[in-house]
Amino acid sequence: MSAAAVVRHAQDLLEEAGLHGAFLVRNLDTGAEIGFDTETPYPAASLVKVPLAVAVLERVGRGKLDPAIPVDVEPGRIATPGPTGLSRFRHPARIAVDDLLYLSTCISDSVAADALFDLVPPATVAAELRRLRLDGIAVRHRAGVLADTPAERLGPADVHLAHSLAIGAATPGQGHPVAQLDVTRANAGSAQAFADLMHALWRPSTILSSTAERVRALMGDNLHRQRLAPDFSSDASRWSSKTGTLLHLRHEVGVVEHADGQSYAVAALTASRVPAATQPGSEATMGQVARSLHDYLRTGTLPWWG
Repeated sequence: MSAAAVVRHAQDLLEEAGLHGAFLVRNLDTGAEIGFDTETPYPAASLVKVPLAVAVLERVGRGKLDPAIPVDVEPGRIATPGPTGLSRFRHPARIAVDDLLYLSTCISDSVAADALFDLVPPATVAAELRRLRLDGIAVRHRAGVLADTPAERLGPADVHLAHSLAIGAATPGQGHPVAQLDVTRANAGSAQAFADLMHALWRPSTILSSTAERVRALMGDNLHRQRLAPDFSSDASRWSSKTGTLLHLRHEVGVVEHADGQSYAVAALTASRVPAATQPGSEATMGQVARSLHDYLRTGTLPWWG
């Protein structure tokens, strides 16, 4: 099967699941890659917490920030389903910078992320990415705004209305009345840009080795493993990743490291056309598509279910 046929097969799987998206798989040593719509920007949602971690740790590595400094954090007091960690705390807490990194990256805690953004603001994170020659990821706002969408203003019985708005209100130029979904106003990035970030973390050149090692460890401890992890985790491979979810958006970027030494960056950015908050079938399809691209690049064949 040709690469073009593999891509068509992947796009057909997404179409059947009510998804559209951008996928890229890259061999980190040879640079060989396969994907589609790789330069199309998507709102990043919680994927932004990876460049945030990079920027914080780069400042730690240069001696500008002490990871042991305690930070007083106000509770999120969020009652709607979804947010984790400090977002759901009811009382103030005092937490070290290094532990905020764990909460922000591994459990995608947006209150922890915003405590880090207080120390390293979005403009500084963006400047850090430019300094590291990592292009294509826009960091414009804090993480807390991800919990301020129409879904949070509606009851559980009406959350499908928020998803319908997210799906139906987009403009042809990827604008949107919901700011977090407008690529010109939101934190945003392409599959290519996030694969480049993974490449820079697993094969560091401009990023400090201490930064890269810590971010890799944090992504390896990611607790959200319902999306691509079932297709990439095994006794013979290690899957390290970060997910991002916002209304109809479902993303994941990461690296699979095989026991034979080969490593592949995987970027999967998707948007659903189905107005539902819970879509396990869509997440399974994301894994199937990513794995089909990976297996073709690694072996020249599709898995048996392809």
